Amino acid sequence: MVWARTGCPYCGVGCGLLARVEDGRVTKVKGDPDHPSSRGEVCMKAVCLPPTVANEGRATRALVRTHRAASFQPAPLDSAIAHAARELRRIATEHGPDALAFYGSGQLGSEDYYALTKLVKGFLGTDNLDTNSRLCMASAAAGYKSAFGADAPPGCYDDIDQADVFLVIGANVADCHPILFRRLAKRVAADERVRMIVVDPRRTETCDIAHSHLPIRPGTDVALLNAMLRLAIAEGHTDKEFIAARTEGFEAAKLAVEPWTPEAAAELCGLPARAIEGAARVFSRSRRAMVLWSMGANQSAHGTAKNQAIMNLCLATGNVGRPGCGPLSLTGQPNAMGGREVGGLAGLLPGHRHITSALDRSFIAEQWRVPVARIPSRSGKTATEIFAGLEDGSIRAVWILATNPAVSLPNVEAARRALRRAELVVVQDAFFPTDTASLAHVFLPAAGWAEKDCAMTNSERFVTLSRKLVEPPGDALPDWQLLAKLARELGFGEHFAWANAAEVFDEFRRLTAGTSADLSGITHARLANGPLQWPCPAETSPGEPRRFAERFATASGRARFVAVQPRPPAEPASREFPLVLTTGRLKPHWHTRSRTRWSKNLEGRAPEPVLEMNPLDAQRAGVVDGGFAEAQSRRGEAVAQVRVTPEIAPGTVFLPFHWTRQDGFLKPANNLTHGAIDPISKQPELKHCAVRVRALPTPEDLS
Repeated sequence: MVWARTGCPYCGVGCGLLARVEDGRVTKVKGDPDHPSSRGEVCMKAVCLPPTVANEGRATRALVRTHRAASFQPAPLDSAIAHAARELRRIATEHGPDALAFYGSGQLGSEDYYALTKLVKGFLGTDNLDTNSRLCMASAAAGYKSAFGADAPPGCYDDIDQADVFLVIGANVADCHPILFRRLAKRVAADERVRMIVVDPRRTETCDIAHSHLPIRPGTDVALLNAMLRLAIAEGHTDKEFIAARTEGFEAAKLAVEPWTPEAAAELCGLPARAIEGAARVFSRSRRAMVLWSMGANQSAHGTAKNQAIMNLCLATGNVGRPGCGPLSLTGQPNAMGGREVGGLAGLLPGHRHITSALDRSFIAEQWRVPVARIPSRSGKTATEIFAGLEDGSIRAVWILATNPAVSLPNVEAARRALRRAELVVVQDAFFPTDTASLAHVFLPAAGWAEKDCAMTNSERFVTLSRKLVEPPGDALPDWQLLAKLARELGFGEHFAWANAAEVFDEFRRLTAGTSADLSGITHARLANGPLQWPCPAETSPGEPRRFAERFATASGRARFVAVQPRPPAEPASREFPLVLTTGRLKPHWHTRSRTRWSKNLEGRAPEPVLEMNPLDAQRAGVVDGGFAEAQSRRGEAVAQVRVTPEIAPGTVFLPFHWTRQDGFLKPANNLTHGAIDPISKQPELKHCAVRVRALPTPEDLS
């Protein structure tokens, strides 16, 4: 029996784990007390990891079919990759490299992500590479960059232990980031002067430790934040010295918030004006205030504006760059941050470099030993644009890694239709079957958690080494090795001839030296002794917990205010569709349950989706608590049992998104959602669509 140190493959908290290995199997998981992000804490999903490493539900062999109507046939791994490579080459020859697209995941390790980035952008000559992190953190990244000049959270989790005020907006921390929730709860309990404000249309477990809950109307966050900033200015609670010395653009932002009195915001947000005033005063009068937010702010057609409004409030009150304060986005996936570091999204190159920068392209081309002309000079298609391209024929092939877009993308019927129209769909995954794999031409088995060495970066910029503890089942390999095999089939093998994951990481980290995401001092050897936080510019550096104490990453060195105004949702409620649907996670499950469904413990805690409705809305729809109802949008329908509860604001309904068409055609929440995207971040709006709800007859009604 051996206990080994590793990392968690679930949310962006980035917890450290200890895994017990017996006879080649992971048999137990507990928290690592030496990990700085989690300090020995562990959530139920991590405890239930061992069943997900067993062979049940796992992908063990390659599968190929010659056309969609045919059934999958087992194939040797190398021949399946060779077949996929021939099809990629044919399509690129006939239609050009931009007819190819690749769609990855924040659950890939940085080594996997880097191999994918290098192959696609350096050798296949397209920037059509995006990931499901676009659905998660793109608006936060855009907000950080617009304010600070770099996609980099300025603070860390240690700030939670020192903050006096927490503004939690669009984040159900208790369910989605449970270890951070425990840390928040300890801070609130430790000092009676600490205050916590939660902004959410639902009263969740997170509100149990809050002093104030603002059940906001979905999509109106900018109005609330502008009103809070206006009151801080009017009552003299801004940090005038900080604004003058460290920022620019304040006057434009001040002018923009002037119309947003508490009364004006209250009308739009559906909140009492006094509640807005109270939140504004609590936040602006504190010298140690933090804003924590997640998908409720990011997954919006104006998610970047919401993030910019958060940055404006923190900058105006001087709550940036000091202990115990600042904006800290709560990342959804374990390596969404790492994907941005390696350039694994459309528009990016390693080290937060940009595909549109001639200087950045020249540097990367030299390092990769390719002609600079081979690296595309314009940004490629993002997540929803890739699937729109499959539908209109501008993209003919898509290679999908470690994600399930036939469930997770908005308007899943459109996503599935796009996949059916593709000439080539390749899926790499550790689990089989999935809804997306069922639409593939080629399936490749990938190694999963505990079956490969890989680095992952959490919400506070800590990089943790997840260790290979057991052998992957059957023919499964780490994603970077599958991609290296593909590169060899395409004739680029010498550029992908790494011996192990540490060599992949070494190549990547050197490309980050001197950038806003400098990981050049981090190695697998160092990570074996514990996680390290970037920026970490030398192999003797301990890493830096906070950023921007003296200078921001903008050209002027000053942070930028951005004047923002509320915008109407892409699909407002109407007479025909009078309710607003918002979606989200439940504590026991992860994304589309490709992994968690194999734990009987987790499945038993939440076996079915439940639609939450306010009693007023339920009465109008004729729905009763415990009954079944159909939610319908302009795109489709979903059926679920109903929980009638005053803990959700009137006019809003909630449905978790974990269930798939494998569970039942009418189970997915994304049957309902639409594909509108933020014009800057290109993140889709998954938190706001118009629906109507009708009661379904009970067996007694039909008898």
